[in-house]
Amino acid sequence: MKSFVFLLSILFSLVLHGQSTLIHCGQLIDGKSDKVMDKMTIVVEGNKITSVQKGFMRGPANAKVIDLSNKTVMPGFIDCHVHMENMYNEDAYIERFTLNDADIAFRSTGFAKTTLMAGFTTVRDLGGSGVNTALKKAINKGLVVGPRIVSANKSLAITGGHADPTNGYKKDLMTYPGPSQGVCDSPDECRKAVRQQVKNGADVIKITATGGVLSVARDGKRPQFTEDEVRAIVETAADFGIKVAAHAHGDEGMQRAVIGGVASIEHGTLMSEETMDLMKKHGTYYVPTITAGKSVADSAKIEGFYPSIVVPKALEIGPKIQSTFAKAYKRGVKIAFGTDAGVFPHGLNALEFQYMTEVGMSPMEAIRSATYYAADLVDRLDQVGTIEPGKFADIIASDKNPIEDITTLMNIRFVMKDGKVYKEE
Repeated sequence: MKSFVFLLSILFSLVLHGQSTLIHCGQLIDGKSDKVMDKMTIVVEGNKITSVQKGFMRGPANAKVIDLSNKTVMPGFIDCHVHMENMYNEDAYIERFTLNDADIAFRSTGFAKTTLMAGFTTVRDLGGSGVNTALKKAINKGLVVGPRIVSANKSLAITGGHADPTNGYKKDLMTYPGPSQGVCDSPDECRKAVRQQVKNGADVIKITATGGVLSVARDGKRPQFTEDEVRAIVETAADFGIKVAAHAHGDEGMQRAVIGGVASIEHGTLMSEETMDLMKKHGTYYVPTITAGKSVADSAKIEGFYPSIVVPKALEIGPKIQSTFAKAYKRGVKIAFGTDAGVFPHGLNALEFQYMTEVGMSPMEAIRSATYYAADLVDRLDQVGTIEPGKFADIIASDKNPIEDITTLMNIRFVMKDGKVYKEE
């Protein structure tokens, strides 16, 4: 009887939507449960999942069947911290003076495709020039192949702070950037800067709550916004219905950001137990970016890869993120998956799963950090993050069961985004 009702539902969907796609899953991790389910069928109509059934179900003769019966199927992954415009290399700092927006845009299309092929169907881009927002629009229109992008447009900074775009310039190039360029030094300027980024197409606001590693500025950890400034940013963003993410390495800047109401702390390198407890109290997510930390520490050992002012910051901060993550996870801080891809090569995002599980997170919780919890952080849980009826058909598959071998996530064999197959091996 159950099979008959299922078949009727498919026939009804065919009338409404046309051809159905049935995906036969050898094993299924749906993003909601902590169990791996055997022999399941996902039914896709158009760009949405309409049903998830036990067993390998048969549909009408004209239904398309995708056989993943020897694969483990999961929701498309979500990376909550990427930079789609760039990828660090020995020439990255001079490229600010040699590349036009068009050059950056064309290059970014390659990074976008690579990211999607790695199984990441949604990303949150936390800071660029505005090309990241244009890339988002091009992908949404089907002009470019890539993940769904939640864009911060340009990060907000204080004068001389981590995201001040003129750090390190000679005086006649330095100028005095203000709120329209994402630089703000008072609550009023912060409100104006948020409104400008929203006007420019931002879906989320990113602030640099402390110094950073890769900027040409001497400090990598001290606070860079006052609590009043953070609160002004968060309140203004909330008026537009969007969240705020805070880059932060130093503990004082993190506490100001959490108390001010940010949704997530990015990196969190020198996070104290007091701050962890504060984050638990406020429900603040932690996005660790362990892969970036390891990458910058390794690159800093290559002579000439970074400017000399960056090297000591990279060597101090980079190696500490993984151990901070381990402490925060064990203390019960909410974790959402994020890598800072662009600091290291795009497409290697899944390395983060290995680094998370090395220090105590279970493979299932690591996967859920990149599905259910990541979708919650980026305010898309009604659309993505789990495999269930009504969600977008963002579906990926690996050869092996990642609960038994997490490294299999480095080689995703099947990618469907929005109901369209982009990779099938």
